[in-house]
Amino acid sequence: MELLDNLTPLLKMFWFIAIPVSVIFLIQTVMTFVGADATDGLDADFDSNLHGGDTPFQLFSFRNLINFLLGFSWGGISFYGTISNPTLLVIVALIIGISFLFLFFLIIRQIVKLGEDNSFRINDTINKTAEVYLAIPGGMEGRGKILISVGGSMRELEAMTTQERIPTGATVKIVKVENGHILIVEKI
Repeated sequence: MELLDNLTPLLKMFWFIAIPVSVIFLIQTVMTFVGADATDGLDADFDSNLHGGDTPFQLFSFRNLINFLLGFSWGGISFYGTISNPTLLVIVALIIGISFLFLFFLIIRQIVKLGEDNSFRINDTINKTAEVYLAIPGGMEGRGKILISVGGSMRELEAMTTQERIPTGATVKIVKVENGHILIVEKI
């Protein structure tokens, strides 16, 4: 630490913040990729959720404190030689720290959008169109099959109709679900 002894108090403060915060940030990053960061392990005594969105972003968390201090300290170190006014330097460092928080918020919001529920629910097919794969006998006398795209994947499902026979290749509309797995369709 002899290297830090010759620095001005402001620059020394930035370095004393930057070194441990950078180590903690690296540990958190490695733990994230390993999958060992299920929770911060620290809980605030108040509700800090950002209401009005689907994002589980906690404003006051250990990870956000590290992100802020990382931006603050390295921003202060980076601009120390450029900005000679200490007050202005601290303000710029604060703005960079807050920018790191905002950037982290945007990244988390995008990651949450990736986690979508793609489980198939047969009721999601109602009022959608499909293509007949195997001809559907008329008058509810037998079953045919249709191909339908639900949630970005193609499904082959059993179908019946109350109308006359629907040939292979015809376009149909799903009207209702019967017995939890058979689709009732109408020719379009």
